[in-house]
Amino acid sequence: MASKNVERLLNVIMTIGSRRRIDRAKLFSVIPDYANAVSDQAAERMFERDKAAILELGLPLATERDVLDENTVHYRIETARSGAVLDLTTEEYTVLLAASRAWDAAAAGGAARRVRSKLLSLGHDADPDLLRRTPRGAVESLPVLSPLLDSVVGGRTVRFTYRATHGAPSERRVEPWVVGVHEGHWYVYGWDLDRSAPRLFRASRIESFPADISAARQPRPENTDLSGVLERMLDSDDRDAAVLRAAPYKALSLRDRAGAALEAEHLTLPSLPRPAARRLLLGDIRWVELLEPHSWRAELAQVLSAIADLHEQEPQLSELESATGRPTPRIRLTPQSGDHLSRLISAASYVLSRGEADLAELAEALAITEKQLVTDLQVLFVCGDMGDGWEDLIEAEWEHGTVRVRNAEPLRRALSLSAVEITALLAGLAALEPVAGQAEQTVAAARAKLLAGATGGPADSVAVPTRSDLADAISADEMAARTADRAEAVLAAVHAALRAEPGTEDGQLVIRYSSSDRPGTSVRRIRPLRIESDGVRSYMLAECELAGAERRFRLDRVVEILPAGTPMSRAGAGEQQALAGRVEGEVWLRLEPAGHWIAESFGAVEMRDGGDGEAFARLDSPVLAPLVDAVLESAGAAEVLVPRDLRDTIVTVARDGAVRHTS
Repeated sequence: MASKNVERLLNVIMTIGSRRRIDRAKLFSVIPDYANAVSDQAAERMFERDKAAILELGLPLATERDVLDENTVHYRIETARSGAVLDLTTEEYTVLLAASRAWDAAAAGGAARRVRSKLLSLGHDADPDLLRRTPRGAVESLPVLSPLLDSVVGGRTVRFTYRATHGAPSERRVEPWVVGVHEGHWYVYGWDLDRSAPRLFRASRIESFPADISAARQPRPENTDLSGVLERMLDSDDRDAAVLRAAPYKALSLRDRAGAALEAEHLTLPSLPRPAARRLLLGDIRWVELLEPHSWRAELAQVLSAIADLHEQEPQLSELESATGRPTPRIRLTPQSGDHLSRLISAASYVLSRGEADLAELAEALAITEKQLVTDLQVLFVCGDMGDGWEDLIEAEWEHGTVRVRNAEPLRRALSLSAVEITALLAGLAALEPVAGQAEQTVAAARAKLLAGATGGPADSVAVPTRSDLADAISADEMAARTADRAEAVLAAVHAALRAEPGTEDGQLVIRYSSSDRPGTSVRRIRPLRIESDGVRSYMLAECELAGAERRFRLDRVVEILPAGTPMSRAGAGEQQALAGRVEGEVWLRLEPAGHWIAESFGAVEMRDGGDGEAFARLDSPVLAPLVDAVLESAGAAEVLVPRDLRDTIVTVARDGAVRHTS
């Protein structure tokens, strides 16, 4: 049925677009599906749906009545429309193309699937050198995002099944106000009709496809800021400026918050609420000691002792064995005819604007297989202009790996972006921006043009979510690090190395690197290959001479750029236990509600539900150091059940931290 709809829509577009205008009666007589409908009313309903789909594509379909006979309705597709095509430079187009690639289009659904195709229809060529140097972002891609974004833009109420941290799934009816990213994860904030109050929902915990049920009625607050909502959840009247002792070159995010030197032993954080400060400190507790305030210090000692005591005992595996297996939510994504049609039009427009295109390159640009592309071309081949009484079909060929399209001039046009598709690109840009380096101004310019293109007006007048609402895809730690001189110097050096000619000395760097898994720092000679972002952290993939292989380095752990002749060295031994590598085999965790985030952050492969909101998560070979830090950061809301040696590691690290805070 979907394929039949695509063919009909393509025939309608070709038939209307091939002439100056066509009246409704003629259109209904030459399009087979309309002519063969069971009734005139059925044909009318079908055409109204098709008109909506054509407009959603971004095609300027115009309706006008005959000046001599008001009962006669004509349709045409305008050849040009103000604001239909973004006026982009090559550099701006390149970063937008990179932003579109930050989405897993197969997992995220409509908006993400359409946006890359529509970019190709604009007729621009990307700068291959800039595209190579542009960071590779990764936006959390979820099938629920498109309907949620639609509901914000359209002012609609949605219904979905939601699993909160404290219990079983329940149905929620929500009027979304903001759909945005914080610390790499999507959230929806809006009015909960059943609780008559504002509520925040994590998108990854939505277990059904959001259904549109009605128009929203609750007034949307002005200037709703997602980051502010999340910060208020950790707010407290107990606020203070924590004074710390820290190991040199460690706890870099805390150093950035404190504005402290890399070697400084004492740091003073800005005033923070106690819950927020406790979480930050526990996450870096292997490298820091809280000196003041004393009441917070005593609390840290108690928390760490409790974690150590818990892990010294024998785990209660019977609870795990009796827990109920949680089925993996499978939100079925059915490809929409609009997604497929936008890809067909974009492919045709791309080829028509160039005369011909390489089959493999076009498939890669559209993020589909060559087999899928050939199937698309076969659909083009059976569609065309039906308006002259015979089938004037599109000609498509792809022999010898070269694609040519003829007799399809109505498809040679740019498809405008909807507000939801612009939102998808904004989130992609936000994932790239923290490590864009010299391309940062280009990213900002592309963002401004996206927002202006949404309404045809200046960016500050746009009534769609702003970057601060929907694209804070980096944590507060990362935001602080980005403004630090160290981070800027490191990023500038990496971008300079990426711009250098391959094989030259300018493409090499010597870095001091502070790993999270061992004390001290190492000095390494590297050749950067590319920058990547996972929405929360930024990484550099590089050839490492010390390791003799490619290695992935977190950019915020590159302490400094050293002179070219600096000797290489490995991290020295220290008092703290080294936590290198991965845990071999599977890890089972018991998680209280406040610790459920660990299962999501580490991509649990299996979940089981116990009583009172407890959950059990299985991880496969997780990285050791971040997992230990996460268990400590959870402040007792997470317990490692197996393996035993990992429990022993937790005991050692937690006990060491407790001893340092007991005096």
